[in-house]
Amino acid sequence: MSNTNSKILDKLTSKNIIYILVIGFLCITLCMYDLRWIIPSIVLYIMIIAYTFWVTGKKKNEIEKHIKDVTSDVDTASRGNLINTPIPLVLIETNGNIIWRSKKFVAEFENIDIATYLNPIVKEIKLDIEKNEDESIEITKQFNIDKKVYKIRGSVVKTKRRDKKKQKEYILSLYFLNETKYNELFDSYTNSRPCIGIAIIDNYEDIIQRILPEKKMELLAKIEREIIDWVTTTGGLIIKTERDSFIYVFEQQYLAEFEKEKFNILDKIKNIDTDIQITLSIAISIDGNSNYEKYKSALAAMEIVLGRGGDQAIVRRDGKYKFYGGKTLEVEKRTKVKARTISQSISRIIGESDNVLIMGHRNIDIDAFGAALGLYRFSKTLGKDCFIASEPNGKSLGKFLDKVKNDEEYKDIILNEEEALEVITKNTLLIIVDTHKTSYVEFPELLDKIDRKVIIDHHRKAPDCIDNVLVSFHEVYASSTAELVTEIIQYSKDDISLTLLEAESLYGGIMVDTKNFTFKTGVRTFEAAAYLRKYGVDIIRVKKWFQADLESYNMIANIVRNVEIHNDSIAVAVYEEEDENANLICAKAADELLTISDITASFVMAKMGDKVCISGRSIGDINVQLILEKMGGGGHITLAGAQLEGFSLEDARDELIIRINEYLLETE
Repeated sequence: MSNTNSKILDKLTSKNIIYILVIGFLCITLCMYDLRWIIPSIVLYIMIIAYTFWVTGKKKNEIEKHIKDVTSDVDTASRGNLINTPIPLVLIETNGNIIWRSKKFVAEFENIDIATYLNPIVKEIKLDIEKNEDESIEITKQFNIDKKVYKIRGSVVKTKRRDKKKQKEYILSLYFLNETKYNELFDSYTNSRPCIGIAIIDNYEDIIQRILPEKKMELLAKIEREIIDWVTTTGGLIIKTERDSFIYVFEQQYLAEFEKEKFNILDKIKNIDTDIQITLSIAISIDGNSNYEKYKSALAAMEIVLGRGGDQAIVRRDGKYKFYGGKTLEVEKRTKVKARTISQSISRIIGESDNVLIMGHRNIDIDAFGAALGLYRFSKTLGKDCFIASEPNGKSLGKFLDKVKNDEEYKDIILNEEEALEVITKNTLLIIVDTHKTSYVEFPELLDKIDRKVIIDHHRKAPDCIDNVLVSFHEVYASSTAELVTEIIQYSKDDISLTLLEAESLYGGIMVDTKNFTFKTGVRTFEAAAYLRKYGVDIIRVKKWFQADLESYNMIANIVRNVEIHNDSIAVAVYEEEDENANLICAKAADELLTISDITASFVMAKMGDKVCISGRSIGDINVQLILEKMGGGGHITLAGAQLEGFSLEDARDELIIRINEYLLETE
């Protein structure tokens, strides 16, 4: 009964109901004054209600008829637009069955077997639907159909029926937007955009000083001619800005050709017949909204090239760097004048600071720690409190760490991260040694907390370098950071007197990084070692600090026993034991493998927590830095390392083999 009353009331508007109630109230009031009005009032009230229902029903029918007419017109228009749409449209089931095609679709693909293109498109869309578990997704895809590029837009409707395998099927409405001309126009615009490049002759000073005057001008003319010819093939503009520097502008379309040829201009310059090998450094940038911004970007890229030893090209695109070349050994270019200037600058900066914090890299080694102790003495001589921010590992520093811990002077200067944060003031100086990478420092938070920073490092420069530093003494030609710090002390205008332990730690850093003065040594390396020997360095004692124990030696022997040889000269080995000092074992095993006849490069890897560490070593014929750099690592031509996250040992080994093969193909 209540439902019937509700349906009756639903037919009336709220305004009509109010009118009826008011009239009913008036009729009742009239009857109360005169009972003779009861029957007429009832009849009148019924007539009013009947009339109200009739009028309301009539209006409702008129409205419904109007809505039907409008809807019919809209449906007719929609069907007409759908059939005659200027955009190719197809309704297709995900099993490949075409339900309907628009006239434009038929005309667009009348000379093409469209089914061969539709099937993979539909399969991919179905996989996306099932993967996302969303049956109402908007479809946006791009496919090439008969040498044309189409952007496919559409929607999905689920069907009630299933296929023979009882899998869900869907109906797809797909619009095909021909973007071929747009892409051609965009490519034309992109290809015509200017690139800014910088070229620098690395060893120009050597040419000036070592080549005979009568041959000098001829040689420089040959170099310039090769560079100018290389650029002018692009129709670009080149300007000589300094004696050894060029700036050039060319269209982006030619950059792909340069990259395809792997910047063969580097080899052309090296192949110029002369008494010394000439090398070239190139930096190109397409990043920036204006040519000036691109020029600044190219300058920043050139700093990285020179910081990696030169003889290579770098391309900066979308904030990322890609390197070419860099396969030759670095040639020593440092001067005593520069070392003296750097020493004076650091001395001044320390004098202006409240205190000094020295920080190295993760898993600090003797090179970094020795450099830190040398700078500690430098700062103390200048009257400043100095601390070393580090949590040193006994395995990496051998018996040397015990020697440091037993010395009263150094007991309170080695701080962990929490303690280091407590000594920071607004005018604290942070000196980073033996690394320049933000991702490799021991305590990254210190970089954010301290504004005044100095870097001293000898590794090839990486893109993620620490910026906004007061002084950067970054010399890839040096054997070690300990060598650079020794020069800072040696050429200081202040009277710096090292303790025997500090001198031996610096000597140990040079000795370990050069593998007992075998690799990457120059005249300056021996001069630094000779300076340290004046303090009474005991070479035998330093060697004993880093002797391997019998257990470690047996581990290394097992690694060497199970080595694999690739390309007849590259050794790859895996250390499968769970060991917190696996990185040290890998480094020593890689060194040991180089003592084997015909082995020119070695790689040893191991699992450390959730990472795989890789140590690479070379006698110079193979650039292990270029190989491991592709895996996120870095280092030098003869010594490099990498750490991989999310890799198993087997996957890391396979990835390493791929990178080795890529390197060998590039150097053929």
